[in-house]
Amino acid sequence: MGTSTASSPTASPLPRSSSSLPLLYLVVLVVLISAGLFALAGSRVELASPWKLRVTFESPWPSSYSKENQAAFAPASAPENEPLTEQPEPDETVAVQEPVRAVKRYSRFERLEASLSQARSAIREAALVRNLTSVHADADYIPQGPIYRNANAFHRSYLEMEKLFKIYVYQEGEPPMFHDGPCKSIYSTEGRFIHEMERGHNMYRTTDPDEALVYFLPFSVVMLVHYLYEPGSHETHAIGRALVDYIDVIAAKHPFWNRSLGADHFMLSCHDWGPRTSSYVPNLFSKSIRVLCNANTSEGFDPFKDASLPEINLKTGEIFGLLGGPSPSRRGTLAFFAGRLHGHIRHLLLQEWKDKEDPDVRVYDELPRGVSYESMLRQSRYCLCPSGYEVASPRIVEAIYAECVPVLISDGYVPPFSDVLNWKAFSVQVQVKDIPNIKKILMAISPSQYLRMQRRVKQVQRHFVANGPPRRYDVFHMTVHSIWLRRLNIRITDSA
Repeated sequence: MGTSTASSPTASPLPRSSSSLPLLYLVVLVVLISAGLFALAGSRVELASPWKLRVTFESPWPSSYSKENQAAFAPASAPENEPLTEQPEPDETVAVQEPVRAVKRYSRFERLEASLSQARSAIREAALVRNLTSVHADADYIPQGPIYRNANAFHRSYLEMEKLFKIYVYQEGEPPMFHDGPCKSIYSTEGRFIHEMERGHNMYRTTDPDEALVYFLPFSVVMLVHYLYEPGSHETHAIGRALVDYIDVIAAKHPFWNRSLGADHFMLSCHDWGPRTSSYVPNLFSKSIRVLCNANTSEGFDPFKDASLPEINLKTGEIFGLLGGPSPSRRGTLAFFAGRLHGHIRHLLLQEWKDKEDPDVRVYDELPRGVSYESMLRQSRYCLCPSGYEVASPRIVEAIYAECVPVLISDGYVPPFSDVLNWKAFSVQVQVKDIPNIKKILMAISPSQYLRMQRRVKQVQRHFVANGPPRRYDVFHMTVHSIWLRRLNIRITDSA
C-alpha cells in the first residue's frame, strides 16, 4: 500500500500545457479585442480632429457671407489656391465651432458725415498754403490776390462743395408765401435764391432727403409780410404763427428737424424782419443757419452759424447795364452818397455833409434834377454806404457793380462772404463816430493804394453778380458756399 500510495500522484498528473491553454486563449482574446478597440478609437480621433481645426481657422465666416466679404476678411496666412470653406463628407460627424465676427455697417448718414470730415481735413491742409494764388486746377477761375483771406483754402473748399454738397427743399407749403419770392426789388436776392432752388436741375438740389447735407425751409419773409402784416399795426404775431405752424408740420412729417433740432436746416431772408420772424421758433433762431441781409450782431446774428447775404436792388430783375465804369483817372468826385433819412447813421451823415456843398464829398437826400444816380456812382472814387434802419444796404453791391470803392459806415454789420473775402483789401470801413472825418480819412489814402483797391473791386465783382442762370463763383454759388461752411462747423449724430 505504501508503494501504491506513493506512486499515484506521479503516475497520472495533468500535463501543464493542457491546463494553461484555456487561460492563455482567454488572455490573447482579450488583448486582441482591446487592441482592436483602441485602434478603432484612434482612427476616429485622427479623422475628426484635423477636420475640426481646418473648419475653425480657415472658415471663420457665417455661411451667409458673400465671397467678397470672405475675401475681405481672409486670414493672411491662408494658401492662395485653398478654398475659404470646405464641406465635410456626408458620412462624417464633425463638431463645427464658428466664431461670431461682428461687421460694422455704416448708415448713409454716417457716410455723409465721414465725407464732411474728409472735406474738413482737405480744407485745413489747403489752408497751410499761404501763397496768394490757389494751387488747385480750375478751368473757369483761379482765386488769387489779397481779396481772399486764404485763396488756396477757399478754392479747395469751393471744389469740395461742388463735389459733395446736396440740399433738400421741403415741398410743404403753398405759393406765394412758400416756394416764391420777389425778383425785382430791393429784396431780389431772396426771391432769386428761392426760385433757383426750386428749379429741378439745380446742381445742389436733391430730391432724396436721405442724401442731403442741409434742408432748406422755402418760406419768403417778404411774402409773409405782404400777406399777413397789417400796415401800421407793428404787429408780427400772425407771421410768427404761420412760421411756427410750418415748422410743426415739417417736424411731424419728417425726421430731420428733430434729429438735429434744426441745426442742419437753413432759412434765407433779405427783409429787415428776417431776424424777428425767426425768433418765433427758438431753435430756428438759435441753432439753424440763418442767411440774412440784416446781418446785425446786435439783433442776434451769429457769424459762426449764420451767413450774411448781400442786398441787391434789381429794379428790372436784370443786371444788364449795371456793371462797369470809367477808369480811375476819369472819376472826379472823391465820395458820393444819395439817400433819404433812414436811421440814425444816415441822419448823422446828412447832418454833417449835406449842406456843406463840398465838391469832394457830395451827399444828398435827393439828387438835383437832371443828375443820374448811376452816373454819380461811376464818376466817384469812393461810394459811401451807411446803414439805414437796419445794417444792410444795397449801396454796397451798387458800388461794387460800378467799380467804386465802397465805404462801409455801420455798427454791428458782418459783410457778406467775409469768411473768405478780406474786405479791408477792397473797401474802407469808417466808424460812426468818425463820420465828420470822412474826407480826412479818404484823402489820407495814397493814390497807389486807391488804385490797388479799385482793381480789387473789379476782381471781387464776380462774386456779387446775380446771373441768370447762375455761373460758378457768382452770388448764388457764394451764398451756397456760405451755407456749406456753416454745415462744416457742425457734426450731427444720427440718433436712430
